[in-house]
Amino acid sequence: MTELRNDLVLQPKKNHGKYFTLPLIVFLSINFSLQASEDTIEGYWLSSSSIIEVKVCDELICAEISHVFVPEGTDPLTILDEKNSNNDLQNRPLVGINLFEGFKKEQILNKVLKGGKIYNPNDGNSYKAKLTLLKNNNLQVQGCVLFVCDGEEWQPLIVTFNPDGSRQAKLKNKQEN
Repeated sequence: MTELRNDLVLQPKKNHGKYFTLPLIVFLSINFSLQASEDTIEGYWLSSSSIIEVKVCDELICAEISHVFVPEGTDPLTILDEKNSNNDLQNRPLVGINLFEGFKKEQILNKVLKGGKIYNPNDGNSYKAKLTLLKNNNLQVQGCVLFVCDGEEWQPLIVTFNPDGSRQAKLKNKQEN
């Protein structure tokens, strides 16, 4: 098993340290604050039928299906996008497909995101979408046709990657009973 060392410090050679230390500290601070922030839609989410990873892909925000819930003994990779209106895509597994289209990466820290679409594998159609990060840190995901919207709340997850390649997920927010 690989062990992380907190005492490891990279020392620049000669007197170049003053040029590298400050940018490195600034970069690490920014990187840590983005990862630790509760104010972003970036991360793993529990939907009613799957686990979805929201992340930046090139210039856009994507929502990739990471896992599909299936009966025990069924391989999630055998669940296909059978209802897709594009016949050429009906034989692809649901795991790995991107549900979002058109959300710009600059919106990743917004509380409300508009201007994109969401794909619904349950009916094979895409809809205008509105994403809202709620005060309870859940993500309200809505697909709209004209002025009629429907959707669900996705709950944030903490996903742990194990050395053997397996993953564990648990809800980030405590559930009230």
